[in-house]
Order: sequence, then C-alpha cells, then structure tokens
Amino acid sequence: MSLAPDTAVPRWLLVPASAALALVAVPLIGLMVRVPWAQIPRLLATPAAQDALWLSLRTCAASTVLSLTLGLPLAVVLSRLTGHWAVMVRTISVLPMVLPPVVAGLVLLITLGRRGVLGQYLSVWGVDIGFTTAAVVIAQTFVSMPYLVITVEGALRSTDRALEVVAATLGARPTTVLRRVTLPLVGPAILGGTTVAFARALGEFGATLTFAGSLQGTTRTLPLQIYLQRETDTNQALALSVVLIALASVLMVAPTLVTRRSR
Repeated sequence: MSLAPDTAVPRWLLVPASAALALVAVPLIGLMVRVPWAQIPRLLATPAAQDALWLSLRTCAASTVLSLTLGLPLAVVLSRLTGHWAVMVRTISVLPMVLPPVVAGLVLLITLGRRGVLGQYLSVWGVDIGFTTAAVVIAQTFVSMPYLVITVEGALRSTDRALEVVAATLGARPTTVLRRVTLPLVGPAILGGTTVAFARALGEFGATLTFAGSLQGTTRTLPLQIYLQRETDTNQALALSVVLIALASVLMVAPTLVTRRSR
C-alpha cells in the first residue's frame, strides 16, 4: 500500500491513521482467531440460527425498500429547502442517527405499542404492531433511513443544477426532470445510501429489542440471537457474528465495485 504520487499528505499522519486502522482491525482479527471454523456449518444449521438469519434478511430487505420509498423523496425535498424550516426538518430527519437505540425503541413503543399514543386507536381496529415482525421492520427503518437521506441529500446539494435548469427550460415537467436528470446524477449516492441503510438495519439491536421483543421466528433477528447465545453457546454466537460481518462487508464493497464497472 502506498500513497498516490500527487497527494500531499504529511507523513506524520500515517501514525494516527495506522492506530485508527488497528483499533478496528485488531478486534476483528481476534474474533477470526477464536471462531471454530470447522463447526460453522453445524452451528448455522440449527433452527434458531436459521430463523434468525432468514428473519433478518427478510426484514432488512423490507425496511430498505421502505427507506428508499420514503427517504429518497425526503432527501430531494431537503436538498431544495432553505431557511429556518429547513434546519428543523433536517434535524428531525436525521435525529434517529444520534439517539441511543433503546431510546429509539422506546419512542416507537409509546407511540405505536398496544397502549401507545397511536397504537391504542389502531388496536381498536385489530391492528397490533408492537412485538410483531412489522415492528422489526419499522424499528429498522426508523434507525436506518436517515443514513440514506443524509447521503443522497449531500450528493444532491453538491451537484450542478445547470442540467436541471436546461431540461426545465426545454419544457420538461418537474417529474421528468427528477426522473431523467436529477436522480441519474446522484445514482452512486443512492446506491451507497441504500446499502448503508441495509447494513444499518442488519445490525440493529436496541430499538428492535425494545419495540419488537425477542420471539424466535417472529422478532428475533441475527443481532438478538447473537446476544442471547453469547453466554449459553459462545461458538454459535461467534459463527453468527462471522455471517453478520461477511454480509456487512459485502454491502460496503458492492457500491464501489458497481461504480467502477459503470465507468
């Protein structure tokens, strides 16, 4: 590994940079050393592990679709807002990123739980959200959508709007400009934000546990299963951790590979 020849980086930065890399890499290496690799197929074949894995994949896919469906329009609107209202709306939109996960879960529970502010009225109609698979999807969306919003909004604000102006001048409707000009310009950001949202949903723990509970096959996702098994079956917890790390790594690398191939 070497620095680009045209990059002016002080050499002393390599020391704290290496320390930062080691802070992340060493614990991961430590995990890989302890994993019982020969037992992984057996450990992952248990019903509890299978249920947690497939539930996580299903709910994360659903929450990512929901984040994209709702978050992309929000990002476009935020990128065009100005003034004090823009600050307030942006703050609300990204607030879940800095909330402790258990607080996020509590907020959802007291709002959509069976006795919540809105949940009590939904229960009258036979709609109970708390401690269901739907609660898992909502919790994952609540904590992961802001990552997509802030990524796409930043890209939209940094793009040159000249092409949009030209398209509008030529008679294109706002929806056509959005579909044919604006969104293609920030395509890599949309892809990156979507994968980050999926990865964040995949690792969600606190909000899910507080709002959805831990019921095998219904709300017990991969992080919850790892937490439960860390004392009773450490080997299975390590095996599931490897799966989680592998999935997250693929998600982080995928946007870069796709972007390079499209050039």
